[in-house]
Amino acid sequence: MVSVSSHAATMLIVGDSLGASYGLNEKDGWVEGLRKALPEHTLVNGSVSGETSAGGLRRLPALLDSAAPDIVLIELGGNDGLRGFPPQQLQNNLTKMIALAKQSGAQVMLSEVMVPPNYGPRYEKAFMNVYQTLAQDSEVTLIPFFMKEIAPHPELMQRDGIHPNKQAQPKITEFMLPYVEKALNSVSANTVNHPNQQQLSAN
Repeated sequence: MVSVSSHAATMLIVGDSLGASYGLNEKDGWVEGLRKALPEHTLVNGSVSGETSAGGLRRLPALLDSAAPDIVLIELGGNDGLRGFPPQQLQNNLTKMIALAKQSGAQVMLSEVMVPPNYGPRYEKAFMNVYQTLAQDSEVTLIPFFMKEIAPHPELMQRDGIHPNKQAQPKITEFMLPYVEKALNSVSANTVNHPNQQQLSAN
């Protein structure tokens, strides 16, 4: 049997307040939870509270240069939706972000985002379609919206009814972990199996 030694991989998370642990100490957030669960890898949190897809697009080139990630996880769109921005604008910005990340050599993961139902079913559907379309057309991994199982429970939400509280963070970590771990380990395995970096041991 052949076993493959793992190499560290780097993931850049480009998100909004949900990724930036708004209202909480960063050490209590779900990204820090992922770091603790995956100590062999590097997670760079480039999330900023209030960030829109346009803001993420503007910041991405510098983030890619500084982090040199193997994987980019995009968690944006919530603020676009809350401000009622056109879904097509969101799609255009995310499409450009995905292209920039791929051009840098990174794999891309996209977190689905939903808007509150009070925005109306037509807007809600058009908003959701953006992520489904991008996942299919851009061939990126789509992660279901992690707030879907959190938001209906008031005990897991901050007073504003928008942001998850400290008690919700471990649940988000648990939800995200399989997706993130699979991606990071896949990159690590590919790195090890590269002809110039092959480190195999027979058991």
